[in-house]
Amino acid sequence: MSVATERAHKIAQVLTEALPYIRRFRGKTMVIKYGGNAMVEQSLKEGFARDLVLMKLVGINPVVVHGGGPQIGSLLARLGKDSEFVQGMRVTDSETMDVVEMVLGGLVNKEIVNLINRHGGAAVGLTGKDGDLIHARKLILRRDAPELKATEILDLGHVGEVERVNASVVDMLIRGEFIPVIAPIGVGADGFSYNINADLVAGRMAEVLGAEKLLLLTNTPGLLDASGELIGELDAEKVAELIRQGVITGGMLPKIECALNAVHAGVRSAHIIDGRVEHALLLDLFTDEGVGTLVHGKETTDGEQGRHL
Repeated sequence: MSVATERAHKIAQVLTEALPYIRRFRGKTMVIKYGGNAMVEQSLKEGFARDLVLMKLVGINPVVVHGGGPQIGSLLARLGKDSEFVQGMRVTDSETMDVVEMVLGGLVNKEIVNLINRHGGAAVGLTGKDGDLIHARKLILRRDAPELKATEILDLGHVGEVERVNASVVDMLIRGEFIPVIAPIGVGADGFSYNINADLVAGRMAEVLGAEKLLLLTNTPGLLDASGELIGELDAEKVAELIRQGVITGGMLPKIECALNAVHAGVRSAHIIDGRVEHALLLDLFTDEGVGTLVHGKETTDGEQGRHL
């Protein structure tokens, strides 16, 4: 067998393995939180854009919600403004919020849209301000400590949480065969703009759209156990146990909680996948093994693959 024939044979095997998943997910919506190394390294950015275009071409409806923390921090530094964080969240005064809107709603969002379009897709960029998409409320952060006589209220400025999502504009774009790309900026009843955690926005978007899957790209292989080994799959009961044991802590905790909230609200499954792996989306969707941790809220029914509940 020649080298060319052998290569063609391998491609045919890959396509054959992917076929049942393509058939199963055709017409389904997948909400993808895009962040970490996947949106910093050029080769990964190009691969992500191609993956989205391929998903759309085979009949899957991807919806992207992106972050942009490093890019915000970089521009703030160039402007001579320090970044301050409290419990992992950026303190966002009015000046910082202007930068957040400029970076998330402008630079980052339009770069992603441009990449997808360059690779043959049809993407449209949005923030929560467009089409009355994301209604926000100011995030109230409370801190209890032994030395404090009362609970301390921490003011993070223009940091918000999702109050509700009006997904009609996203539905319209999906029906029009576009790929929506959403920056996590919402508007409060007070008329102010709010910077919202992209994981939380992606989770709520998946709930409202009735998505088949929520996929959270991270800079880790997925959820690791106490020995540092990847946990391929877990349910709500196992998650609660791992939290009690202190296995799930730090930055992984909000991602796991976001995934659990989504599956409890009707999203079929949530996947925490390694965005540092080339074509991570396709590997997780179209192979039995996947490239991360699957979170689900119910048992597998007869005839279904464990990785794709």
